[in-house]
Amino acid sequence: MAMDAIEIETLIKTALPDAHVEIRDLAGDGDHYAAVVISEAFRGKTRVQQHQMVYDALKGQMGGELHALALQTSAPDV
Repeated sequence: MAMDAIEIETLIKTALPDAHVEIRDLAGDGDHYAAVVISEAFRGKTRVQQHQMVYDALKGQMGGELHALALQTSAPDV
């Protein structure tokens, strides 16, 4: 069973309440998404740490219900 964009956004915003999240379905199949996530929680973190925070927010769905997620993460511009 595939995930929908709203479910992905909800999981991310639950873990990172201040996040600005944009989700795009890349293939129209509910399995391949691209996400832009901007959160103050990312400030001072490496890109790997930022992506891990997003993967943690997805509660183990990566590789299961969610096959692929291309991530762009950053802290907000000051």
